[in-house]
Amino acid sequence: MKVRTLTVGAFEENAYLVIDEAAGHAVLIDPGDEASRLLAAVDEAGAVLDAIWLTHSHVDHVGAIAAIERERPVPVYMHPDAEPLYRQAAEHARLFGLQVEQPPPADRALAEGDVLRVGRLEFGVMLTPGHAPGHVVIHGQGVAFVGDCLFAGSIGRTDLPMSSGADLARSLTRICALGDDTVVYPGHGPPTTIGRERVANPFLNGTARVVGSP
Repeated sequence: MKVRTLTVGAFEENAYLVIDEAAGHAVLIDPGDEASRLLAAVDEAGAVLDAIWLTHSHVDHVGAIAAIERERPVPVYMHPDAEPLYRQAAEHARLFGLQVEQPPPADRALAEGDVLRVGRLEFGVMLTPGHAPGHVVIHGQGVAFVGDCLFAGSIGRTDLPMSSGADLARSLTRICALGDDTVVYPGHGPPTTIGRERVANPFLNGTARVVGSP
């Protein structure tokens, strides 16, 4: 497996290209912007793009979908609870002074416990709401794509519309049940590991509290 991080757009969001190099197949996770750059990365890998997987539907994670779909029509996977924000992506972009083409409807519904495949690689789906409704973590092969739940030294915001501190606190507990050696690929910032965050992250080691949690 190869994971390539491409930091894109005004929000410096991490889009991920996950490749089964032996099989020559790939998926894009959270393609937030710069569609041509993301597709060029697929071509450079010599891989066939199979799908787009979304951890959640905030505009900085979905902004490139429409342009990608015009060039490479592939199924978009998203949890149904993420649909309300997804439908408002273009509108939300305008609030930040940005122009984003409204993404087309998602094709496949993600659910807790689903198994996703790219080539011969398998990944599980964990429902982790809090930062956003319908947020999921995609994990397997020793890695976890955690969207905006968990960052190196921090966590996702809970002061946004439809977010919940109580839900995020519960989701973080679930994420931390993954092995300490699990490599964490967040939606923004550098990668880390579960073990490192369990020790050093103030929201996980008990020195800070998730805003809005009990």
